[in-house]
Amino acid sequence: MNELHFLRARRSVPSRLLQEPGPDAAQLRAMLAEAVRVPDHGKLAPWRFLAIRGDARHALGERLAARCLEKDPAAPAAVVDKDRQRFSHAPLVVVVVGCPVPGHKVPVQEQLLSGGAVCFALLQAAQALGFGAQWLTGWAAYDPQIKQFLGLDEGEQVLGFMHLGTAAEAAPERQRPDVDALLAPWQP
Repeated sequence: MNELHFLRARRSVPSRLLQEPGPDAAQLRAMLAEAVRVPDHGKLAPWRFLAIRGDARHALGERLAARCLEKDPAAPAAVVDKDRQRFSHAPLVVVVVGCPVPGHKVPVQEQLLSGGAVCFALLQAAQALGFGAQWLTGWAAYDPQIKQFLGLDEGEQVLGFMHLGTAAEAAPERQRPDVDALLAPWQP
């Protein structure tokens, strides 16, 4: 498969379709070694990773369910259960944490964009190793108490919950944007 075909074939596999086996420690390290080869103005590496496997996924799900009820005691049981199960499908969830360096000459926005590139590169690396992957965020990525539960420091952000595993079925295709409608010539 040539490189452009590989990029064109990339699809997110919904986390509910990801199952064992997930990447082992060596495969995860290999994927992350590729993922960090992204543009990084200032060579700051303004990101880090948390690997969530096994019972830790369920503990995080229980915390999400509890937090859901703290925020809305009248939340329907189906909503609470969805939060409880949010991290239980894929065998591995990698949290990409943005750790911008405030006051640096490289603007925080550029540092966070570099972290977004890490998320995409991790998706690509997972696919290259034959795994399915999905990049998700949702309310939990922005909730201060969930961020604290995950051990994030002040100023750190969840850039993505990267769900990784073996696809139970082929990833669905979706309509892609029309590049011609997005491209315009510019001239002064």
